[in-house]
Amino acid sequence: MAFPPSFIDELVARNPIEDVVGQYVNLKRSGSNMFGLCPFHGEKTASFSVAPDKGIYYCFGCHKGGGAINFMMEIEGLSYPDAVRKLAERAGLEVPEDEQYQSRYRQQERLWALMKEAGRFYNAQLYSPAGAQCLAYTQKRGLTKAILTRFGVGYAPDSWNALVDAMHKKGYTDQELIDADLVGQKNGRIYDRFRNRLMFPIIDVRGNVIGFGGRVLDDSKPKYLNTSETLIFNKRKNLFGLNFAKKTKLGYLILVEGNVDVITLHQYGFDNAVASLGTSLTEDHAVLLSRYTDQIVLTYDSDEAGQKAAQRAIPMLEKVGIGVKVLQMQGAKDPDEFLHKFGPEKFRLLVEDSSNRVEYQLKAIAGKYNIKVDEEKIKFVQEAADLISTLPSAVQREIYGHRIAEAGGISFESMQLEIGKAYKRRVAREKKRQEKIDLAPAKHRQPESRNIRYDNVKSAIAEEGVIAQLLKDPSLLSLAGDLHAGCFTVPLFGKVFQQVCTRYAQNLDVSLGVLTDLTAEEMSHLTGVCQNSQITAGETAFRDCLAVIRGVTQAKAVSSDDDLLAFRDKLKERKGTK
Repeated sequence: MAFPPSFIDELVARNPIEDVVGQYVNLKRSGSNMFGLCPFHGEKTASFSVAPDKGIYYCFGCHKGGGAINFMMEIEGLSYPDAVRKLAERAGLEVPEDEQYQSRYRQQERLWALMKEAGRFYNAQLYSPAGAQCLAYTQKRGLTKAILTRFGVGYAPDSWNALVDAMHKKGYTDQELIDADLVGQKNGRIYDRFRNRLMFPIIDVRGNVIGFGGRVLDDSKPKYLNTSETLIFNKRKNLFGLNFAKKTKLGYLILVEGNVDVITLHQYGFDNAVASLGTSLTEDHAVLLSRYTDQIVLTYDSDEAGQKAAQRAIPMLEKVGIGVKVLQMQGAKDPDEFLHKFGPEKFRLLVEDSSNRVEYQLKAIAGKYNIKVDEEKIKFVQEAADLISTLPSAVQREIYGHRIAEAGGISFESMQLEIGKAYKRRVAREKKRQEKIDLAPAKHRQPESRNIRYDNVKSAIAEEGVIAQLLKDPSLLSLAGDLHAGCFTVPLFGKVFQQVCTRYAQNLDVSLGVLTDLTAEEMSHLTGVCQNSQITAGETAFRDCLAVIRGVTQAKAVSSDDDLLAFRDKLKERKGTK
């Protein structure tokens, strides 16, 4: 929605970035900026910066950035209008709302209310005559009525229109049922999407029902059916059970594969269990988890697929600063089966004895080779050395080095040499990768976001320079002449340039924090451009950038790496030149 620019200016002025961020991050001043641990990815060394004078934040680790509005969008998972509303409430401002915003917000509210009503319907059906077989199934699985009620578990009747009719009586339209992905469509008519299934409501961390997972009671396919992406549901950014697990006092979270595993664990006292929603763990999941814990116990199924999933999850979790332990079960394929067979005390012992990820990965490596055969023993030692060489602590490297040397029947000195070689190989690979970046900037200057592309990298770098300088000193617009948004090869920069021109002409604030109509990815990229710009606002450097943009506009030519390197060096020489 397009809020009046003057309102956005006042909103930003009344919500200093350091105060807004300070509600979530412990900031410490260092010079003109403030630093703290990033709330968007786990880290041990503060790389998250706040610049009060610029009204922006930026993380040098995960590269998220923006102003107060964008921070509220990211930290609370809000839409742009909702973030504005929250900041306005904080500052005691009345929000000028138009019909476009009201329409979208009403749609979200209607969907949340619809999903809540659908959850109530399914729950009631579980205890109706129609749900007798499903209820018997839950009892057979050992689930108590109390835990079913806590998680809102229900039953979707074996009917094509039971939910449709019930929701129509509540006043919901066909289109709303379609938007919530509760129905399918055929020949212009809608029908219940979930039929004869045990239903698990998916609840976000704010307590809203946003989707459902349905499990068949027989051999029908698919075994599991989940809500698809909707206006209120994104499976890559939500975890089943996190609405409860975030309140745990146990100090760690248990990550499992299935909804029933989560519910059973909670029933047995492990209120810290969560599961991903019909997809493998994603980087978004890892970041979400890092907001609530710094320790995860991976408890995936003991089959090959489960172990592969664990191997994929480990680096994602460690990347965001989460310590990982891996629980391995014997005598049961998953936590649900184990708990019913052996009880909670034995499971608690398993958790306490769970191996750290290094032990788990070394065990997995050992399982690949027959170390009684010399050739395979060599491969085992080399692969183990590769893993050990990545460990940050010398103590860790020595302890695990001794262990592998003993297992492989070699001296510790030989193992040390092998670890040293592996470390040097890794450093050499990283150096070679960096050299490629330095020697081929056209390829490696592409933004991290796939939604922002530099089709002409030389022009894009010049456009970065123009935007970064204008946001520092908008008076440079007097030199821009007939430059317009269409001259920019990167649409994002053209859009920002237009906003800068409009605001400057209206004598409004021109700064990063007040820019509107930008996605979170666009704002983060733009903040990174401003933070990492190698030039200081000045007429000479600004004219150089303008010349490149105009030249590209006329020639429409893609520059070579040599041209790009020369231009990059020229900008460095111009640094600070007026």
